Amino acid sequence: MTADVRLVRELVGRIDDREPLVVVIGDGILDRWTVGEAERVSREAPAPVVRVTESIAVPGGAANTAVNARALGARVRMVGYVGDDESGRVLRDRLAAAGVDTTFLVEVPGARTTTKDRVVGGDRVVVRVDDIAAPPDAAARSRFSEAVARAVRCADAAVVCDYGLGVDPESVVPMLDRDRPAAVVVDAHDLARWAALHPDLVTPNSGEAAALLARAHRDGLAAGHVPHDLGQGSARVAAVVGSREAILAVTGAHAAVVTLDRDGTVLLEAGSDQGFRTRATPAAEQQASGAGDTFCAGATVALAVGAPRRQAVAFAQAAADVVVREAGTSVCSASALVASVTAPAETVVDHDELADAVAAARAVGRRIVFTNGCFDVVHRGHTTYLRQASELGDLLVVALNDDDSVRRLKGPERPINTAEDRAGVLAALACVDLVTVFATDTPIPLLRRIRPDVYVKGGDYSPEMLSETAVVREYGGEVVMVDYVAEHSTTAVVRRIRESS
Repeated sequence: MTADVRLVRELVGRIDDREPLVVVIGDGILDRWTVGEAERVSREAPAPVVRVTESIAVPGGAANTAVNARALGARVRMVGYVGDDESGRVLRDRLAAAGVDTTFLVEVPGARTTTKDRVVGGDRVVVRVDDIAAPPDAAARSRFSEAVARAVRCADAAVVCDYGLGVDPESVVPMLDRDRPAAVVVDAHDLARWAALHPDLVTPNSGEAAALLARAHRDGLAAGHVPHDLGQGSARVAAVVGSREAILAVTGAHAAVVTLDRDGTVLLEAGSDQGFRTRATPAAEQQASGAGDTFCAGATVALAVGAPRRQAVAFAQAAADVVVREAGTSVCSASALVASVTAPAETVVDHDELADAVAAARAVGRRIVFTNGCFDVVHRGHTTYLRQASELGDLLVVALNDDDSVRRLKGPERPINTAEDRAGVLAALACVDLVTVFATDTPIPLLRRIRPDVYVKGGDYSPEMLSETAVVREYGGEVVMVDYVAEHSTTAVVRRIRESS
């Protein structure tokens, strides 16, 4: 499953209305990216020489989760360790600039902040250098516990991001047990450490899931062969589903969503033998830095406003799909998320954009073809007729009746699908160049505005039956009837569905 437009819009609207309070507890990292062109190989060593064009520093790790949660519309408090060094100051400033409440950060005197420096030559990470902070002492851990206790008061959700860099269960679990938010999510390299918290959701990747399964075998919680990894593709998904009981037993969680990179995710829930699958948008591996943080943030924010786990996971997958298309450590905003699941802007246009596109096409001699309809349940009749229409010119415009005009034309039980969904389906067809939506019973006002060279309708009409014919012929356009595919009208399809139900 992928998140549809309605789900994303609904949850974004709910987040905007409620502004949930999310507490991010975990290992903050400063991600630094030095970017340039790798033009040659050094004579000193077999390494590329990168000519630097840009250097940026952004929140990483738990701090990236916090920034993503804020970008999706939540109010966010960040609890984590920072040093009193320059990197710590930069990380704090970047978080504050993103709107994250940094008053709960625990500054450790004399300590350094964990940083990850990447050098990028062209489109590849040439090298990554990690500078890891020393483990916090007892005094710092005590202050950390106090910060967690203060931060989680009145919180709607809490997410623990444990990268093995200092955050420990002993400083966190008692505080969440005492004042537990409605949703608790854990993203950790070793989720077994957090079993006593009994998270509502944990988010292991495939490697972490394989390690959990191996541990379950060692602890007698699972029987059979111990896999070294979970494989690839459908075999990996099947292995995850078959590991449900063992993964939940080791993590103590009510549910686990296993992230599988290009294979999407699989949600495992207590009491359900069937895994719930989401599918990912493929992207180059070097572009995927921080996508797991975005996924975790998306799931947590959705749970914070009461979304069921399956909806939260689909929402999170859609958010992760946004950032994997970006270079570096990226953030998914609510507006970017809505835009990503809406039909492509270059295909679905308003009337002004349509007029501009048609004018530009006509200026270079392209022949404009126009058709219209409800396209409520797209079927073979539609695709055949649209393909034939596209062959009559160079640019095919499809004008779509809005929902109110469909109800006026077809009755109160129609449309089956919203205009937004219908436009998205049409935009995905290779033969369709532009889609627009109109509110009138006929497209005559739109025809008069853009004056297409060819106006096309299905062969179940004749030109004389159409009020549009006189308008098109008046400005010198052509009216063409294309073949009608019998028994493939929307009415016939809907009738057969209803008769079989």
